[in-house]
Amino acid sequence: MAETIHHYLIFETTGGFCGIAWSEAGIARFQLPTKTAEATERLLLRRLPDAQPGSPMPEVLDTVAAVKRYFQGEETDFSGVQLDLAGQNDFFRDIYAAARRVGWGRTTTYGALAKELGVGPEAARDVGQAMAKNPVALIIPCHRVLAAGGKIGGFSAPGGSSSKARMLELEGVSLAPPPPVQQSLGF
Repeated sequence: MAETIHHYLIFETTGGFCGIAWSEAGIARFQLPTKTAEATERLLLRRLPDAQPGSPMPEVLDTVAAVKRYFQGEETDFSGVQLDLAGQNDFFRDIYAAARRVGWGRTTTYGALAKELGVGPEAARDVGQAMAKNPVALIIPCHRVLAAGGKIGGFSAPGGSSSKARMLELEGVSLAPPPPVQQSLGF
């Protein structure tokens, strides 16, 4: 069996430097923004140490352009991007497929995704593990999956949960609690 060859590209967005890696099968890794190209490359190569810089095929260039639009605040849909999820088990693939259906400006919870997959809310922890191991964050929008009660939950990307909150705010999602209702005292 032939070994899969991965290539990558580091590119700048208004959010910082991102990285994308691909094979003939599709996008295999995506690195959310960091402050420097070197940091992004280091994080990307941690997951794909044998990847080499390469000239992206048109589909990859289209995804790069979409990522740039995303970080400019333009509504972007990554659901049609071809992915290479080799090495992921079937359950994680199912979780990722469900997460990809959560569109721009919408959120769901770990428990709701588990329920959607027919495994019940007790599998919410498994959904959280899949999101933490998401190889193509943003393209599989793990930032749109929240903890119970709409709490931000964890985020393993650079910047942690504050990066997750910024991405959601970019999409118009408000995580701030609603202001308290003022009641008339009847005076």
